[in-house]
Amino acid sequence: MIVQLTGTLVEVTPSRVVMDVGGVGYELGVSSTTAAALPHVGEAGVTVLARMIVREDAMELYGFATREERALFDQLRAISGVGPKLALSVLSTFSPATLAQVVIAQDAARMAQVPGVGRKKASRLLVELSDVFSKNAELRGLVGLSEPDASLPLPAPSSAGVEAEATEALLSMGFTSQEADLALEGHDEAGAVTIEQVLAYALRRLGSGR
Repeated sequence: MIVQLTGTLVEVTPSRVVMDVGGVGYELGVSSTTAAALPHVGEAGVTVLARMIVREDAMELYGFATREERALFDQLRAISGVGPKLALSVLSTFSPATLAQVVIAQDAARMAQVPGVGRKKASRLLVELSDVFSKNAELRGLVGLSEPDASLPLPAPSSAGVEAEATEALLSMGFTSQEADLALEGHDEAGAVTIEQVLAYALRRLGSGR
């Protein structure tokens, strides 16, 4: 697994870089944030953090200027329906610290500004990422959220109102009442009892098609 490359920059664009490492050229997909942080073409001894993704038909490399960005790339890709290109689109739009603030504020309108993310997907990403920032101690530290309870976002309803509030949230994302009812079936048995857990459970059941 390739996790870091050090070499000479051969080409830099807002979405890709080419590095010469020991006479071998490596092409890496990057965010515009990473591209802007890199030195001029021709610079030697440049280190870029990397993530290699192996698929049936290809091996792809992605590069990052910081650990924060690579960690968030991994977390974004773990969300159903988010591939490498969409993850880089998010990281091109927001710095890690700014993304944390968008998630804390549950700012769907701002998240929807990411190319390829509509209002419905923006709401789902915010739910998924709130769970990431609240539970991942490393990411809290990387973006300056030192206290676990500084993170987050969803309201804490009474247990009796959890399903109703989850249904309302799903409807606000654009799902139908029938889809919401089906998605919420079995959440108790699955151990999803808080509004955050129930929404995450429902969104997993709805899958990447919505």
